[in-house]
Amino acid sequence: MQKNSKWRWAPLALAALACVGAQAQSDSAVTVSGFATLGATGTNSSVAQYAIFGQNRGASERWSGEVDSKLGVQLTAKANSTFSGTVQLLSKQNGDGNFNPEVEWAFVKMQAAPSLSFRVGRMGGPFFAVSDFRDVGYANTWLRPPHDVYGQVPISRFDGADVIYQTNTGLGSLTAQLFAGKAKSMVQRTEVEMKSLVGFNATLELDGGVSLRVGRLQGKLTVHSASLNTLVAGLRSVPIPSVVSVGNELDPNSKSASFTGFGLTWDEGNWLVNAEYTQRRTDTYASDTNGWYVTVGHRYGKFTPYATVSQLKQIDSNVNNTIPTAGYPAATQAQLNFLSANVNGVVASQKRDEKTLAAGVRWDFARNTALKAQVDRITPNGPGYFLNVPSSFKDRVHVYSIAVDMVF
Repeated sequence: MQKNSKWRWAPLALAALACVGAQAQSDSAVTVSGFATLGATGTNSSVAQYAIFGQNRGASERWSGEVDSKLGVQLTAKANSTFSGTVQLLSKQNGDGNFNPEVEWAFVKMQAAPSLSFRVGRMGGPFFAVSDFRDVGYANTWLRPPHDVYGQVPISRFDGADVIYQTNTGLGSLTAQLFAGKAKSMVQRTEVEMKSLVGFNATLELDGGVSLRVGRLQGKLTVHSASLNTLVAGLRSVPIPSVVSVGNELDPNSKSASFTGFGLTWDEGNWLVNAEYTQRRTDTYASDTNGWYVTVGHRYGKFTPYATVSQLKQIDSNVNNTIPTAGYPAATQAQLNFLSANVNGVVASQKRDEKTLAAGVRWDFARNTALKAQVDRITPNGPGYFLNVPSSFKDRVHVYSIAVDMVF
């Protein structure tokens, strides 16, 4: 009922913004725009399913159009030179396993000064270099952002407020952003929540087409998993300190989490380079990871071939399984062995080691429309981001993708 009620107010929000624009002064404006991707993805594996992290279904030898396909519509209403509002509706495969449109953005903006603005409402989570347009395939060179980096944070939006300040420095143009709020997302039908979310971004645009970015967020992470909470309760009920400590490490409720990212972009003439390095840290069972990628491309008229190398590395599982393996009566030891096996299963499911080599080409064959083809060679050490694979999975998988991106 709650999700349906959220969807019911989306058309009302669009209508309200349209009315604001229609009744505003002569400098008012209402603009409607959109973007779409029609994609198809397949792999050379009959076992592993390739999916964007959080999705319930992926592609294998049986090709799928659900991994990358999406449709977004955005309405912006400008009441005057100071106040405006934006609503964006987005349909893509979500963590509930459907394509129901969701309200991705819904915020009011006040342009307090040429260099200073404030926003309140639902906004795109500014966690990565291309966060604001990660779903707009036409705005990106790749067919999709490198998953080894962008899969680390399954949250794409937050509810709260931000302030953005722009200024010119001796080095270049600086844009700084502070934000705070809360966020929710569904990851394979499990709700992930971040409260007390605070963070910042700073981007410095230098001469010669170079941009540098640094950003960080932190908050309290909760994963609403009934099975995991049951396991934690079982561990804490055992009157053995080393077992209780494992339960405390697994506890997914209101645990500190942070994400830090550094980015570099160089776009000069026909050459382009994009690179990011990121760190995810948590105080719960979600593993600590580092990710990075480097993309190099070159434009030849309407064609842009590109190549990407990326890696996701698990730094710490955050769980030290100290459950005793011997030394207790048979019945007690059987219970301990059962709990230990379940703990090991949770830890193994969070192993995110993988390396990716990708190559692709973009063809801007029509106005506001591009055709892309991409091949990824993914070498996991464990499940990585693949679905329906054992924790010991290490098979190299080739992912083949083709997509048409457009804006309108």
